[in-house]
Amino acid sequence: MDFTHVTDRIGMLRFPVGQAYAVRLPAGGWALVDAGLPGYADEILAALDGDVRDIVLTHAHFDHTGSAAALAAATGARVLAGAADAPVVRGTAPGPEPVLQDWEIPVFEAVHANLPLPHTAPPCPVDVELVDGDTLDWGEEVRVVHVPGHTPGSIALHLPSSGVLFTGDTIANVRQLMPGVFNVDHERVLASFRRQAELDVETACFGHGDPIVGGAGAALREVALGLS
Repeated sequence: MDFTHVTDRIGMLRFPVGQAYAVRLPAGGWALVDAGLPGYADEILAALDGDVRDIVLTHAHFDHTGSAAALAAATGARVLAGAADAPVVRGTAPGPEPVLQDWEIPVFEAVHANLPLPHTAPPCPVDVELVDGDTLDWGEEVRVVHVPGHTPGSIALHLPSSGVLFTGDTIANVRQLMPGVFNVDHERVLASFRRQAELDVETACFGHGDPIVGGAGAALREVALGLS
């Protein structure tokens, strides 16, 4: 796992597959956006001095929730997730399978062949179920944006005053800026991309691919114009 800075308040935790983000809180400690693969709790805690206050899960896939239960148990952090994905995070309901487009099938098979086993996350309690329009206070307002399509309960986090957007896997920046792949509903993920492109954003942080620091909103809008 690598820990690098995106901005003066945001760090990126990069795993063999995917990434999570840590937001420094004014009163001390960190808020996590996603929790990476299973088995990385100790490394995450070492990077963040063991002080995690919130863990917000953008969706229920195991490469984003894998270390959440261990982190919550070690720190007492509250866990927050989109309401429609919360049962999957808790382990009380199965996650829906993606509806793959033809070109995605070989990519999906190749990605999963190289993922560490098991391809599941330990069940994790969810303290707060988030819905569209909810707000959090991380020293500035954090707005929850429901962005279904990748999963039914996918959420993005928008920090209007600093122009930051955490997209989860609804948007990716791997080789090019594009809607996320391996979705349960392709049309809804396109709509979710367009909705995020309408936000006032300077810095965009993705579940997969490098963040865009500066001009992210313009880049998102350019891609959104060509979506079909």
